[in-house]
Amino acid sequence: MSAMRPREPITLSMIVKNECGRYLEQALTRHREYISNAVIIDDGSTDRTAEECLRLLEGIPVKLVRNPVSRFQNEIELRLQQWEETIGENPKWILNLDADEWFEDRFASEIHSLLHDEQADVLCFRLYDFWNKKAYRADEYWQAHLFYRPFLLRYQPHFNYRWRTSAQHCGRFPENILELPSANSALRLKHMGWSSPVDRENKFIRYMLLDPNGEHGWKEQYLSILDENPALVEWSD
Repeated sequence: MSAMRPREPITLSMIVKNECGRYLEQALTRHREYISNAVIIDDGSTDRTAEECLRLLEGIPVKLVRNPVSRFQNEIELRLQQWEETIGENPKWILNLDADEWFEDRFASEIHSLLHDEQADVLCFRLYDFWNKKAYRADEYWQAHLFYRPFLLRYQPHFNYRWRTSAQHCGRFPENILELPSANSALRLKHMGWSSPVDRENKFIRYMLLDPNGEHGWKEQYLSILDENPALVEWSD
């Protein structure tokens, strides 16, 4: 019988703000099954989000950085902070997720074998925007699940990483990482941040405040957030 291979070190990198009572517990409870450590930027929370992160990841090394004032209005500044704090931990693999995202259940049992066998430095996944607990949105404005995007990166210290310097929608990773060898994974990522009317209303207000003309995003998509009868597809495991 061959010896069991060691788990690949995965560093969870995450930005959080006022996540109590939302999706943080569901997300971190899942992530702790396969991560080796975490780097968390608390971006000006006024609740107990930071304390909840430490509680939910108890027993796992956590680097927690607290911003006394939120930097999100200039997202590139916040993402650069997240990046520098994360690579400062000398990570092997960086899993960059938001506090309202988690993978389907089989991810935990499959990801380490995938990382051992995969020669790529970047793994890309499809993200599904859930509009309720059981269905995701699929129409002309909401098609993220049709495309593979990078969420997991094998850090290469000598690669010249370059960022898109945009105040909003600058990306969670440097924009040129797909110059590294990449691969698409069939494992699916759930995004729950749109899954309640309150979430959608709050995000609509935020986008209208930060990017009212759609200069950094897609204004028609912003306006579609409050559609009363969007096209939904039921999730199937």
